[in-house]
Amino acid sequence: MTPQTSALILGDLQNDFLHRDGAYGRAGVSSPAIAALPDKLAPLVRAARARGVLVVATLFTLVPGRGGEPVISPHLKSLRPFLRKGDFAPGSWGQQLVDALAPVDIHVEKIAYSAFHASRLEWVLRKCGVEHLYVAGIVTNGGVASTVRDAHVREFDCTVIADGCAAFSDELHRAAIEGLRPVAGIATIGEMMQALTQR
Repeated sequence: MTPQTSALILGDLQNDFLHRDGAYGRAGVSSPAIAALPDKLAPLVRAARARGVLVVATLFTLVPGRGGEPVISPHLKSLRPFLRKGDFAPGSWGQQLVDALAPVDIHVEKIAYSAFHASRLEWVLRKCGVEHLYVAGIVTNGGVASTVRDAHVREFDCTVIADGCAAFSDELHRAAIEGLRPVAGIATIGEMMQALTQR
């Protein structure tokens, strides 16, 4: 790992997804693996920050539309009918990165599975001289997989931190990790910590 050309991407690790008072917590939608991620990733985030690796949080966002009602795709609305006005709203507590992983260098709002879709992520990474992405977050088979595949198309080198990602089932997580092997390296939090501390 070369800190000057590397970025640690924290995908969608937000209060509305993870906190008990967030949108998903109120609806009782979570998994133990997802809930455990902030504490597992916190030492890695601190080490990356200390070594000068760019730390980027991608923040899923529901953009307010008419009357302030969130613009929600039909696909998401059918999956998560509990989402309501104010959830994942720009600048809201729910949209923010969980406290255990803050602060980060850059926040990037995203509106779809891929953090590259209709966002400033690629622009800011290029401006910061980033060539290699180390990706953690949720969910492995959704936002993580879509972001990594889009990064690959854009010719960023990628490493997925397998135990720094989670899905709503272990089976989905494992299948997604296997599916990403052709386009990304796969590492563990422990291996990443070792790579950072060896420099």
